[in-house]
Amino acid sequence: MWYNNAKRSLPWRNTSDPYKIWLSEIILQQTRVDQGMAYYYKFIETFPRIDYLADAEERLVLKLWEGLGYYSRARNLHKTAQIIVDQYNSIFPDNYNDLLKLKGVGPYTAAAIASIAFNEPVVAIDGNVLRVASRVFLIEDPVDKVITLKTIRSVLQEFIDKEDPGTFNQAMMELGATICIPKNPKCDTCPISEHCLGLAIGRQNYLPKKAGKVKVKNEYFNYLVPDLEGKTEILKRNSGIWIGLYQFPLVVSNDRLLDKCEIEDELIDKGYESVLNLTASQMVNHVLTHKKIKARFWSFETSSINQNNSSIIIERSDLAKYPLPQLLVNYLKNK
Repeated sequence: MWYNNAKRSLPWRNTSDPYKIWLSEIILQQTRVDQGMAYYYKFIETFPRIDYLADAEERLVLKLWEGLGYYSRARNLHKTAQIIVDQYNSIFPDNYNDLLKLKGVGPYTAAAIASIAFNEPVVAIDGNVLRVASRVFLIEDPVDKVITLKTIRSVLQEFIDKEDPGTFNQAMMELGATICIPKNPKCDTCPISEHCLGLAIGRQNYLPKKAGKVKVKNEYFNYLVPDLEGKTEILKRNSGIWIGLYQFPLVVSNDRLLDKCEIEDELIDKGYESVLNLTASQMVNHVLTHKKIKARFWSFETSSINQNNSSIIIERSDLAKYPLPQLLVNYLKNK
């Protein structure tokens, strides 16, 4: 079989442990394999069993996740570990329908775990599989429509290997990741090219189709970075995509970044005293899926920090102990 000879050597493929398979699938959502590999090893080393993960502080989980983005994955990972330990006696549900009830586990992840760990014949459809199926079966309807996904699921369910569904699903994913790639697919080395209807009529480079992209909006972040004799101020976010992470005090502006005079007014309003050496960083662009953040960091010395209920004062050297958005990690790295 093509897959057995050509598959990449990945650690989560050498196990049927649902914990390790689940962990790898959550990490690899919206993440390249080469980037996710180090995080997988880091999590397995720190949390070799699911009860270790369940017992961990959220701050540690988020810190280990730092740099991967989409932090809701890490929060759901932690919560699901606690649910499995508390409600399932540390034993993973062994079927697709029950796996689907877990927090952060959608149809693809549930199918991947069910088929690979428990041999349940249910198709796992990620972006790679959608691309392969749309080309092989010449599906020209937008693959990001629910009705198209149902069609593809129904077609693939007819083809899945009932005896070895895990290998079938992994082979489809591998085919999409390494051969049937988004641009210039390697049709000359594809093991199923003779069955590809898209290739037969020269449509492979035009598939899959999508209904349309979500408009990306700009947001403007003005970070205040106080220095009080080596100490600084950070706050824990309690909403948004970075909930649970820490950041410097933030002023969000409407249609542009604030200038120095406006920042000075903000510092007065917030109660900082004897502000000296107010300096601005270069503007930083940070692109997320549905928004583009334009940010500037304003550093200053102060004799007093007017700490509010949600902020904490820490040694500047202790910043590395807290989980931070990648935007702040990059800023601190480049200072």
